[in-house]
Amino acid sequence: MDTMTNGAGDKPEHGPATDRAHRLPRTLRHALAALLAACLMALGGAAAASAAPAADDLIKVFVVPDPAQTGGQLATLQSIATATLGDASRVGEILTLNRGQAQQDGGALNGADDQLHPGWILRLPQDASGSDVQLARDTGSQNSASAAPSSGQQSAAPSTGKSAAFTFPLAAAVALLGAILLALITAGIVGRRKVRAAYAAVLRTVWRLGEPMRRRRRLALRRATGRRFATDADSVRRAYGVLGDFAPGRQQPERPVHALRVDGSGVTVWLTASDTVDAPWTNIDGTRWRRPAAAAAGWLSTGDDTTSASQASIAASCLVRAGTDADGEPVFVDLSRLDGVLSVSGDRAVARDVVQNLLAEIARTRPETPVTVLRGADSALPLTVPTELRQLPRVDAPAPVAPDAGRGTVRAGAARRPVRGLVVVAGTPGEREAAELAALCGPGGAGWTGLVYGEVEGAHWRWHTDADGHVDLPVLDVRLTVPV
Repeated sequence: MDTMTNGAGDKPEHGPATDRAHRLPRTLRHALAALLAACLMALGGAAAASAAPAADDLIKVFVVPDPAQTGGQLATLQSIATATLGDASRVGEILTLNRGQAQQDGGALNGADDQLHPGWILRLPQDASGSDVQLARDTGSQNSASAAPSSGQQSAAPSTGKSAAFTFPLAAAVALLGAILLALITAGIVGRRKVRAAYAAVLRTVWRLGEPMRRRRRLALRRATGRRFATDADSVRRAYGVLGDFAPGRQQPERPVHALRVDGSGVTVWLTASDTVDAPWTNIDGTRWRRPAAAAAGWLSTGDDTTSASQASIAASCLVRAGTDADGEPVFVDLSRLDGVLSVSGDRAVARDVVQNLLAEIARTRPETPVTVLRGADSALPLTVPTELRQLPRVDAPAPVAPDAGRGTVRAGAARRPVRGLVVVAGTPGEREAAELAALCGPGGAGWTGLVYGEVEGAHWRWHTDADGHVDLPVLDVRLTVPV
Protein backbone atom coordinates (compact mmCIF):
# COMPACT_ATOMS: atom_id res chain seq x y z
CA MET A 1 0.00 0.00 0.00
CA ASP A 2 1.37 3.39 -0.97
CA THR A 3 2.02 6.05 1.68
CA MET A 4 0.12 9.27 1.36
CA THR A 5 2.32 12.37 1.06
CA ASN A 6 1.81 16.09 1.39
CA GLY A 7 2.66 18.72 -1.13
CA ALA A 8 6.40 18.28 -0.62
CA GLY A 9 6.00 14.65 -1.52
CA ASP A 10 8.49 13.33 1.08
CA LYS A 11 6.77 13.38 4.54
CA PRO A 12 3.79 11.39 5.85
CA GLU A 13 0.63 13.35 6.33
CA HIS A 14 -0.19 14.22 9.99
CA GLY A 15 -3.74 13.83 11.16
CA PRO A 16 -5.29 14.76 14.57
CA ALA A 17 -4.34 11.43 16.17
CA THR A 18 -0.75 11.79 14.98
CA ASP A 19 -0.49 15.33 16.38
CA ARG A 20 -1.70 14.15 19.80
CA ALA A 21 0.88 11.39 19.75
CA HIS A 22 3.64 13.95 19.14
CA ARG A 23 2.33 16.41 21.72
CA LEU A 24 2.32 13.79 24.52
CA PRO A 25 6.13 13.36 24.84
CA ARG A 26 6.58 17.13 24.74
CA THR A 27 4.13 17.50 27.65
CA LEU A 28 5.97 14.84 29.61
CA ARG A 29 9.26 16.60 28.96
CA HIS A 30 7.83 19.84 30.33
CA ALA A 31 6.53 17.99 33.40
CA LEU A 32 9.92 16.37 33.90
CA ALA A 33 11.69 19.73 33.71
CA ALA A 34 9.30 21.22 36.28
CA LEU A 35 9.72 18.26 38.63
CA LEU A 36 13.50 18.34 38.36
CA ALA A 37 13.48 22.09 39.09
CA ALA A 38 11.32 21.45 42.17
CA CYS A 39 13.70 18.67 43.21
CA LEU A 40 16.76 20.94 42.97
CA MET A 41 14.93 23.75 44.82
CA ALA A 42 13.99 21.34 47.61
CA LEU A 43 17.55 20.07 47.74
CA GLY A 44 18.90 23.62 47.96
CA GLY A 45 16.39 24.58 50.67
CA ALA A 46 17.13 21.46 52.69
CA ALA A 47 20.86 21.99 52.35
CA ALA A 48 20.54 25.61 53.46
CA ALA A 49 18.34 24.62 56.41
CA SER A 50 20.75 21.91 57.49
CA ALA A 51 23.85 24.01 56.93
CA ALA A 52 22.52 26.89 59.03
CA PRO A 53 22.75 25.08 62.40
CA ALA A 54 26.25 23.86 61.53
CA ALA A 55 27.39 27.47 61.22
CA ASP A 56 25.42 28.58 64.32
CA ASP A 57 28.49 29.08 66.54
CA LEU A 58 29.20 25.42 67.29
CA ILE A 59 32.36 25.25 69.40
CA LYS A 60 34.44 22.46 70.92
CA VAL A 61 34.51 22.18 74.71
CA PHE A 62 35.87 20.00 77.53
CA VAL A 63 33.69 19.30 80.60
CA VAL A 64 35.84 18.87 83.71
CA PRO A 65 34.96 15.42 85.16
CA ASP A 66 34.36 14.57 88.80
CA PRO A 67 37.53 12.98 90.33
CA ALA A 68 35.32 10.12 91.50
CA GLN A 69 34.90 9.19 87.82
CA THR A 70 38.63 9.33 87.08
CA GLY A 71 40.01 7.38 90.02
CA GLY A 72 40.69 10.50 92.11
CA GLN A 73 42.87 12.18 89.45
CA LEU A 74 42.18 15.92 89.05
CA ALA A 75 42.08 17.35 85.56
CA THR A 76 44.58 20.14 84.76
CA LEU A 77 45.07 22.43 81.78
CA GLN A 78 48.19 20.43 80.90
CA SER A 79 46.32 17.10 80.93
CA ILE A 80 43.47 18.61 78.88
CA ALA A 81 45.90 20.03 76.28
CA THR A 82 47.65 16.67 76.02
CA ALA A 83 44.41 14.67 75.68
CA THR A 84 42.62 16.97 73.21
CA LEU A 85 45.43 18.73 71.30
CA GLY A 86 48.24 16.19 71.59
CA ASP A 87 50.60 18.88 72.91
CA ALA A 88 50.89 19.97 76.56
CA SER A 89 52.60 23.20 75.48
CA ARG A 90 49.31 24.50 74.03
CA VAL A 91 47.96 25.27 77.52
CA GLY A 92 48.11 28.98 76.76
CA GLU A 93 45.56 28.63 73.92
CA ILE A 94 43.00 27.03 76.27
CA LEU A 95 43.71 29.66 78.95
CA THR A 96 43.21 32.50 76.46
CA LEU A 97 39.82 31.11 75.38
CA ASN A 98 38.55 30.75 78.98
CA ARG A 99 40.30 33.46 81.07
CA GLY A 100 37.75 35.27 83.27
CA GLN A 101 34.81 33.28 81.91
CA ALA A 102 32.35 32.77 84.79
CA GLN A 103 31.35 29.14 85.40
CA GLN A 104 28.07 27.80 86.78
CA ASP A 105 29.45 27.57 90.33
CA GLY A 106 30.54 31.23 90.24
CA GLY A 107 34.23 30.47 89.79
CA ALA A 108 36.43 31.47 86.88
CA LEU A 109 39.74 30.46 85.33
CA ASN A 110 42.35 33.21 85.66
CA GLY A 111 45.73 31.44 85.58
CA ALA A 112 47.38 28.31 84.19
CA ASP A 113 47.84 26.89 87.71
CA ASP A 114 44.23 27.46 88.88
CA GLN A 115 42.45 24.37 90.15
CA LEU A 116 39.67 23.18 87.85
CA HIS A 117 36.32 22.30 89.40
CA PRO A 118 34.03 19.45 88.27
CA GLY A 119 31.38 20.64 85.87
CA TRP A 120 33.40 23.54 84.44
CA ILE A 121 32.99 23.92 80.70
CA LEU A 122 36.23 24.94 78.98
CA ARG A 123 36.41 26.10 75.39
CA LEU A 124 38.95 24.35 73.13
CA PRO A 125 40.69 25.31 69.87
CA GLN A 126 38.87 24.13 66.77
CA ASP A 127 41.49 21.47 65.94
CA ALA A 128 40.90 19.64 69.25
CA SER A 129 39.97 15.97 68.90
CA GLY A 130 39.51 12.86 71.01
CA SER A 131 36.86 11.08 73.06
CA ASP A 132 36.80 13.86 75.70
CA VAL A 133 35.93 16.59 73.17
CA GLN A 134 32.27 17.62 72.98
CA LEU A 135 30.42 20.05 70.75
CA ALA A 136 28.53 22.97 72.26
CA ARG A 137 26.43 25.77 70.86
CA ASP A 138 27.41 29.32 71.83
CA THR A 139 24.06 30.62 73.14
CA GLY A 140 25.43 33.98 74.29
CA SER A 141 25.47 37.12 72.17
CA GLN A 142 28.62 38.71 73.60
CA ASN A 143 31.24 36.51 72.01
CA SER A 144 31.83 34.23 69.08
CA ALA A 145 33.55 30.87 69.41
CA SER A 146 36.82 32.29 68.22
CA ALA A 147 36.84 35.30 70.57
CA ALA A 148 38.17 35.23 74.14
CA PRO A 149 35.11 35.16 76.45
CA SER A 150 34.48 38.15 78.67
CA SER A 151 33.34 37.96 82.27
CA GLY A 152 29.84 36.74 82.69
CA GLN A 153 27.91 33.50 82.65
CA GLN A 154 29.41 30.70 80.56
CA SER A 155 27.50 30.75 77.29
CA ALA A 156 28.55 27.44 75.78
CA ALA A 157 26.33 24.44 76.52
CA PRO A 158 27.44 20.97 75.47
CA SER A 159 25.39 19.46 72.71
CA THR A 160 24.23 15.87 72.85
CA GLY A 161 26.19 14.77 69.77
CA LYS A 162 29.90 14.05 69.57
CA SER A 163 30.37 15.62 66.14
CA ALA A 164 28.59 17.91 63.74
CA ALA A 165 26.42 16.18 61.13
CA PHE A 166 24.97 17.33 57.84
CA THR A 167 21.21 16.71 58.45
CA PHE A 168 17.96 17.43 56.64
CA PRO A 169 14.78 18.57 58.44
CA LEU A 170 12.20 15.76 58.35
CA ALA A 171 9.62 17.65 56.29
CA ALA A 172 12.23 18.75 53.77
CA ALA A 173 13.62 15.21 53.55
CA VAL A 174 10.15 13.73 52.90
CA ALA A 175 9.40 16.39 50.28
CA LEU A 176 12.75 15.86 48.63
CA LEU A 177 12.32 12.09 48.53
CA GLY A 178 8.85 12.39 47.01
CA ALA A 179 10.06 14.86 44.38
CA ILE A 180 12.98 12.62 43.43
CA LEU A 181 10.80 9.50 43.13
CA LEU A 182 8.16 11.29 41.07
CA ALA A 183 10.81 12.81 38.85
CA LEU A 184 12.44 9.44 38.29
CA ILE A 185 9.13 7.75 37.43
CA THR A 186 8.20 10.50 34.99
CA ALA A 187 11.64 10.50 33.45
CA GLY A 188 11.42 6.75 33.01
CA ILE A 189 8.45 7.25 30.69
CA VAL A 190 10.29 9.76 28.58
CA GLY A 191 13.50 7.80 28.15
CA ARG A 192 16.26 5.98 29.95
CA ARG A 193 18.98 8.34 28.83
CA LYS A 194 17.25 11.29 30.43
CA VAL A 195 16.82 9.31 33.65
CA ARG A 196 20.55 8.62 33.77
CA ALA A 197 21.40 12.25 33.03
CA ALA A 198 19.05 13.56 35.76
CA TYR A 199 20.31 10.98 38.26
CA ALA A 200 23.93 11.91 37.54
CA ALA A 201 23.13 15.62 37.97
CA VAL A 202 21.54 14.97 41.38
CA LEU A 203 24.53 12.88 42.46
CA ARG A 204 26.96 15.59 41.36
CA THR A 205 25.02 18.20 43.32
CA VAL A 206 24.93 16.10 46.48
CA TRP A 207 28.63 15.27 46.10
CA ARG A 208 29.58 18.94 45.75
CA LEU A 209 27.57 19.85 48.86
CA GLY A 210 29.40 17.24 50.95
CA GLU A 211 32.93 17.76 49.62
CA PRO A 212 34.01 20.51 52.09
CA MET A 213 33.04 18.33 55.05
CA ARG A 214 34.84 15.31 53.59
CA ARG A 215 37.95 17.41 52.99
CA ARG A 216 37.97 18.57 56.63
CA ARG A 217 37.57 15.00 57.88
CA ARG A 218 40.45 13.76 55.71
CA LEU A 219 42.72 16.55 56.90
CA ALA A 220 41.86 15.86 60.57
CA LEU A 221 42.62 12.16 60.05
CA ARG A 222 45.99 12.93 58.45
CA ARG A 223 46.92 15.31 61.26
CA ALA A 224 46.02 12.67 63.84
CA THR A 225 48.23 10.18 61.99
CA GLY A 226 51.14 12.62 62.13
CA ARG A 227 50.72 13.03 65.90
CA ARG A 228 50.51 9.25 66.29
CA PHE A 229 53.75 8.71 64.37
CA ALA A 230 55.53 11.27 66.55
CA THR A 231 54.75 9.34 69.75
CA ASP A 232 54.58 5.70 68.60
CA ALA A 233 58.02 4.23 69.16
CA ASP A 234 56.73 0.69 69.71
CA SER A 235 55.82 0.07 66.07
CA VAL A 236 59.34 1.18 65.02
CA ARG A 237 60.90 -1.19 67.55
CA ARG A 238 58.76 -4.08 66.32
CA ALA A 239 59.53 -3.30 62.68
CA TYR A 240 63.29 -3.43 63.20
CA GLY A 241 62.92 -6.53 65.34
CA VAL A 242 61.28 -8.55 62.58
CA LEU A 243 64.18 -7.89 60.18
CA GLY A 244 66.23 -10.49 62.08
CA ASP A 245 64.17 -13.28 60.51
CA PHE A 246 65.43 -12.26 57.04
CA ALA A 247 69.00 -11.13 57.72
CA PRO A 248 71.86 -13.31 56.44
CA GLY A 249 72.69 -16.19 58.78
CA ARG A 250 75.11 -19.07 58.90
CA GLN A 251 72.88 -21.27 56.77
CA GLN A 252 70.99 -18.87 54.50
CA PRO A 253 71.56 -15.69 52.49
CA GLU A 254 69.75 -12.43 53.11
CA ARG A 255 66.17 -12.11 51.86
CA PRO A 256 65.54 -8.39 51.33
CA VAL A 257 62.46 -6.93 53.05
CA HIS A 258 61.22 -4.07 50.87
CA ALA A 259 58.35 -3.06 53.17
CA LEU A 260 56.44 -4.30 56.21
CA ARG A 261 53.25 -3.63 58.13
CA VAL A 262 52.85 -4.06 61.89
CA ASP A 263 49.55 -4.31 63.73
CA GLY A 264 48.13 -5.79 66.91
CA SER A 265 47.61 -9.26 65.44
CA GLY A 266 50.93 -9.73 63.65
CA VAL A 267 53.23 -8.47 60.93
CA THR A 268 53.21 -8.55 57.11
CA VAL A 269 56.35 -8.26 54.96
CA TRP A 270 56.92 -7.63 51.24
CA LEU A 271 59.69 -9.85 49.85
CA THR A 272 61.12 -10.45 46.40
CA ALA A 273 58.81 -12.78 44.44
CA SER A 274 61.47 -15.50 44.28
CA ASP A 275 62.09 -15.56 48.05
CA THR A 276 60.36 -17.92 50.49
CA VAL A 277 60.30 -18.18 54.27
CA ASP A 278 59.50 -21.06 56.63
CA ALA A 279 56.76 -21.36 59.26
CA PRO A 280 55.34 -19.62 61.20
CA TRP A 281 55.28 -17.34 58.15
CA THR A 282 52.51 -18.00 55.62
CA ASN A 283 52.26 -16.68 52.08
CA ILE A 284 49.43 -14.23 51.30
CA ASP A 285 50.25 -13.69 47.65
CA GLY A 286 53.35 -13.71 45.44
CA THR A 287 55.34 -11.19 47.49
CA ARG A 288 53.56 -10.79 50.86
CA TRP A 289 54.11 -13.03 53.88
CA ARG A 290 52.32 -12.90 57.25
CA ARG A 291 53.25 -13.99 60.77
CA PRO A 292 50.80 -13.85 63.71
CA ALA A 293 51.67 -11.98 66.90
CA ALA A 294 51.55 -15.24 68.89
CA ALA A 295 54.69 -16.38 67.07
CA ALA A 296 56.63 -13.17 67.75
CA ALA A 297 58.46 -14.15 70.93
CA GLY A 298 61.85 -13.97 69.27
CA TRP A 299 61.48 -10.65 67.45
CA LEU A 300 64.03 -8.81 69.56
CA SER A 301 66.11 -11.71 70.86
CA THR A 302 69.61 -12.37 69.58
CA GLY A 303 70.08 -16.10 69.33
CA ASP A 304 73.09 -18.23 68.47
CA ASP A 305 72.46 -17.75 64.77
CA THR A 306 73.14 -14.00 64.99
CA THR A 307 76.24 -13.11 62.96
CA SER A 308 78.10 -9.91 62.30
CA ALA A 309 76.69 -9.94 58.76
CA SER A 310 73.16 -10.17 60.18
CA GLN A 311 73.76 -7.26 62.55
CA ALA A 312 75.29 -5.19 59.75
CA SER A 313 72.30 -5.88 57.50
CA ILE A 314 69.84 -4.69 60.15
CA ALA A 315 71.97 -1.62 60.92
CA ALA A 316 72.02 -0.69 57.21
CA SER A 317 68.23 -0.71 57.03
CA CYS A 318 66.39 2.61 57.17
CA LEU A 319 62.74 1.88 57.96
CA VAL A 320 60.33 4.80 57.68
CA ARG A 321 56.54 4.89 57.93
CA ALA A 322 55.28 6.10 54.55
CA GLY A 323 51.66 6.28 55.77
CA THR A 324 48.73 4.16 56.92
CA ASP A 325 46.75 1.62 54.92
CA ALA A 326 42.97 1.26 54.63
CA ASP A 327 42.85 -0.27 58.15
CA GLY A 328 44.78 2.64 59.67
CA GLU A 329 47.92 0.57 60.31
CA PRO A 330 51.41 1.97 59.57
CA VAL A 331 53.32 0.62 56.56
CA PHE A 332 57.13 0.85 56.63
CA VAL A 333 59.43 1.04 53.62
CA ASP A 334 63.20 0.58 53.67
CA LEU A 335 64.82 3.65 52.10
CA SER A 336 68.09 1.76 51.73
CA ARG A 337 66.34 -0.31 49.03
CA LEU A 338 65.18 2.57 46.82
CA ASP A 339 68.50 2.61 44.93
CA GLY A 340 69.34 6.27 44.90
CA VAL A 341 66.30 8.46 44.25
CA LEU A 342 62.61 8.53 45.20
CA SER A 343 60.41 10.64 42.89
CA VAL A 344 57.03 11.71 44.35
CA SER A 345 54.69 13.28 41.78
CA GLY A 346 51.01 14.16 41.51
CA ASP A 347 49.39 16.71 43.84
CA ARG A 348 52.14 19.13 44.88
CA ALA A 349 50.95 19.76 48.44
CA VAL A 350 50.51 16.05 49.23
CA ALA A 351 53.83 15.17 47.53
CA ARG A 352 55.53 17.76 49.74
CA ASP A 353 53.82 16.17 52.78
CA VAL A 354 55.23 12.77 51.77
CA VAL A 355 58.81 14.07 51.74
CA GLN A 356 58.24 16.13 54.90
CA ASN A 357 57.01 13.01 56.72
CA LEU A 358 59.99 10.93 55.52
CA LEU A 359 62.35 13.60 56.89
CA ALA A 360 60.51 13.54 60.24
CA GLU A 361 60.77 9.74 60.35
CA ILE A 362 64.52 9.81 59.69
CA ALA A 363 64.98 12.58 62.27
CA ARG A 364 63.42 10.35 64.94
CA THR A 365 65.49 7.24 64.19
CA ARG A 366 68.68 8.70 62.65
CA PRO A 367 69.32 12.17 64.11
CA GLU A 368 72.25 14.18 62.78
CA THR A 369 71.81 12.73 59.27
CA PRO A 370 73.17 15.36 56.85
CA VAL A 371 70.60 16.99 54.55
CA THR A 372 70.99 19.41 51.66
CA VAL A 373 68.00 21.06 49.91
CA LEU A 374 68.04 21.99 46.21
CA ARG A 375 65.44 24.20 44.52
CA GLY A 376 63.80 22.69 41.46
CA ALA A 377 63.18 24.41 38.14
CA ASP A 378 59.46 24.89 38.85
CA SER A 379 57.92 26.75 41.78
CA ALA A 380 57.41 24.25 44.59
CA LEU A 381 55.92 24.55 48.06
CA PRO A 382 58.45 25.29 50.84
CA LEU A 383 59.73 22.50 53.06
CA THR A 384 61.01 22.52 56.65
CA VAL A 385 64.02 20.43 57.63
CA PRO A 386 63.65 19.01 61.18
CA THR A 387 66.13 20.44 63.65
CA GLU A 388 67.29 16.93 64.58
CA LEU A 389 68.86 16.61 61.11
CA ARG A 390 72.07 18.39 60.13
CA GLN A 391 71.24 20.73 57.25
CA LEU A 392 74.10 21.63 54.95
CA PRO A 393 73.82 24.70 52.68
CA ARG A 394 75.64 22.95 49.85
CA VAL A 395 77.54 19.72 49.29
CA ASP A 396 80.54 19.47 46.99
CA ALA A 397 79.68 16.51 44.82
CA PRO A 398 82.56 14.29 43.66
CA ALA A 399 83.14 13.65 40.00
CA PRO A 400 80.86 10.71 39.17
CA VAL A 401 82.43 7.41 38.19
CA ALA A 402 81.33 6.03 34.82
CA PRO A 403 78.35 3.72 35.50
CA ASP A 404 78.27 0.10 34.52
CA ALA A 405 76.77 -0.80 31.16
CA GLY A 406 72.99 -0.81 31.26
CA ARG A 407 72.77 1.46 34.33
CA GLY A 408 71.20 4.87 33.91
CA THR A 409 72.12 8.16 35.53
CA VAL A 410 69.74 7.68 38.45
CA ARG A 411 68.16 4.30 38.01
CA ALA A 412 70.27 1.26 38.89
CA GLY A 413 69.72 -2.44 39.36
CA ALA A 414 68.02 -2.09 42.76
CA ALA A 415 71.37 -2.05 44.56
CA ARG A 416 71.13 -1.47 48.31
CA ARG A 417 72.53 1.82 49.60
CA PRO A 418 72.75 2.73 53.30
CA VAL A 419 71.32 6.18 53.97
CA ARG A 420 74.44 8.32 54.55
CA GLY A 421 72.91 11.66 53.62
CA LEU A 422 69.77 13.11 52.03
CA VAL A 423 69.41 15.32 48.96
CA VAL A 424 65.96 16.93 48.92
CA VAL A 425 64.83 18.58 45.68
CA ALA A 426 61.85 20.94 45.99
CA GLY A 427 60.12 20.49 42.64
CA THR A 428 61.18 18.92 39.36
CA PRO A 429 64.98 19.26 39.08
CA GLY A 430 66.36 21.47 36.37
CA GLU A 431 69.54 20.77 34.43
CA ARG A 432 71.86 21.93 37.22
CA GLU A 433 69.90 20.14 39.97
CA ALA A 434 69.74 16.95 37.90
CA ALA A 435 73.53 17.00 37.53
CA GLU A 436 74.02 17.47 41.28
CA LEU A 437 71.47 14.74 42.00
CA ALA A 438 73.31 12.33 39.72
CA ALA A 439 76.67 13.18 41.29
CA LEU A 440 75.41 12.70 44.85
CA CYS A 441 72.89 9.87 44.40
CA GLY A 442 73.58 8.18 41.07
CA PRO A 443 75.78 5.16 40.36
CA GLY A 444 79.39 5.99 41.10
CA GLY A 445 78.39 9.09 43.08
CA ALA A 446 78.68 9.98 46.76
CA GLY A 447 76.15 7.34 47.82
CA TRP A 448 73.53 9.77 49.14
CA THR A 449 69.76 9.25 48.98
CA GLY A 450 67.53 11.59 46.97
CA LEU A 451 64.00 12.63 47.97
CA VAL A 452 62.28 14.64 45.23
CA TYR A 453 58.71 15.93 45.23
CA GLY A 454 58.64 16.33 41.50
CA GLU A 455 59.27 14.31 38.34
CA VAL A 456 62.63 12.53 37.99
CA GLU A 457 63.05 10.55 34.79
CA GLY A 458 64.40 7.04 35.42
CA ALA A 459 64.01 7.02 39.22
CA HIS A 460 63.79 3.45 40.54
CA TRP A 461 61.05 4.34 43.04
CA ARG A 462 58.20 6.50 41.72
CA TRP A 463 55.24 7.32 43.98
CA HIS A 464 52.11 9.22 42.92
CA THR A 465 49.84 11.36 45.14
CA ASP A 466 46.32 12.73 44.79
CA ALA A 467 44.53 15.73 46.28
CA ASP A 468 42.69 13.53 48.81
CA GLY A 469 45.91 12.84 50.74
CA HIS A 470 46.77 9.41 49.30
CA VAL A 471 50.03 8.10 47.86
CA ASP A 472 50.28 5.10 45.54
CA LEU A 473 53.34 2.83 45.79
CA PRO A 474 53.27 0.88 42.50
CA VAL A 475 56.18 -1.42 43.39
CA LEU A 476 54.26 -2.64 46.46
CA ASP A 477 50.78 -2.27 44.90
CA VAL A 478 49.46 -0.39 47.94
CA ARG A 479 47.74 2.96 48.54
CA LEU A 480 48.47 4.79 51.79
CA THR A 481 47.11 7.85 53.58
CA VAL A 482 49.83 10.47 53.99
CA PRO A 483 50.26 11.99 57.50
CA VAL A 484 50.48 15.72 58.04
